Amino acid sequence: MSDFISIARERGFLHQITDEAGLSARLGAPGAAAYVGFDCTADSLHVGHLLSIMLLRLFQRCGHRPVALLGGGTTKIGDPSGRDESRQLLTDADIETNKIGIRRTFDAFLDFQGGALMLDNAVWLDQLAYIPFLRDFGRHFSVNRMLTMDSVKLRLDRDQPLSFLEFNYMLLQSYDFLELRRRHGVVLQMGGSDQWGNIVMGVELCRRVDAAESFGLTTPLLTTASGTKMGKTAAGAVWLNPDRLPPYGYWQFWRNTEDADVARFLALFTDLPMDEVRRLGALAGAEINEAKKILATEATALLHGRAAAEAAAATAAQVFEAGEAADTLPTITAALPAPVLDLLTQAGLVASKAEARRMIRQAGIRLNDAAVTDETTQVTPADLRDGAAKLSAGRKRHVLVRAG
Repeated sequence: MSDFISIARERGFLHQITDEAGLSARLGAPGAAAYVGFDCTADSLHVGHLLSIMLLRLFQRCGHRPVALLGGGTTKIGDPSGRDESRQLLTDADIETNKIGIRRTFDAFLDFQGGALMLDNAVWLDQLAYIPFLRDFGRHFSVNRMLTMDSVKLRLDRDQPLSFLEFNYMLLQSYDFLELRRRHGVVLQMGGSDQWGNIVMGVELCRRVDAAESFGLTTPLLTTASGTKMGKTAAGAVWLNPDRLPPYGYWQFWRNTEDADVARFLALFTDLPMDEVRRLGALAGAEINEAKKILATEATALLHGRAAAEAAAATAAQVFEAGEAADTLPTITAALPAPVLDLLTQAGLVASKAEARRMIRQAGIRLNDAAVTDETTQVTPADLRDGAAKLSAGRKRHVLVRAG
């Protein structure tokens, strides 16, 4: 078994592989190339993308070449996977702006001087001629089979419309793999479990058209112990760019990890050795809070740098453990009015909206030191005191909300 597959399995990254024995043999020698695609639907990626990013990072650390593929072309179509409605179509200008924001994240995780690549599928997709594409590649796709893919089947089962534009998405994603195989020798496509059908079709296209050795691999669906999906809701996304979510808010998000998730998240989202992961994950009672702080600091250091992570940890210690004055509290800005649920997740005071709702029912959320009793509560300009509203989760987690 290759080092990559062995380590990825031990750390919890693996869900499905198209041909594990074949892939293991191919990765026995260094220098293989693998890619993950990221559509440009916002100017920042979020925690829901982090599992794939960490997998690319691990791939490079095992001596191979990771490729981060920006979907400058596919974003113009919109991936229907896991959605009941079409994505909003973006202008070319919007997509270009989003690309700039997304590129920043990868600098923190991948070594581009050491061989990592960042590419844009608009380079080849924007040049396609429709009739030749259908003739040369469309004939390799069975509509009968496409209708069985989750991205299509789930939409149809719910009686939700699926446009012909979206139906083309899996053809273009498959074609991406073929182009990357030809241009850069990419042999492996990786992604979340919801991408399995699209990935398999790309593997098969490479084999049918070029008789090329190709493989697919997916990661498990990332959920918390309470069953909530991480980082996927547009309003409550845990963003990776600091102008969307400052390092302190990011640190707080990881600090608020549920006890049952600590070991798993340490393995997936830090570079700590597995012996240390297991030691920290075995802590119980009050000691598990120390493991959460280590998780928060290590995860934040990967994204924002060690200095920002340690500063966030120090601020938390001052505010929540030493009881510093309110003017030392972390601050977020938001367009007001804004739902209190959104602000709690943006600030990293809770890990999810589900947790926020639960805390509201238990009288654990306060606005300006008054209990919030309605989960539809909005923070408005009228709530500002000297320019800020104080939002609290429990007795020790606080943030100031300013209009911006």
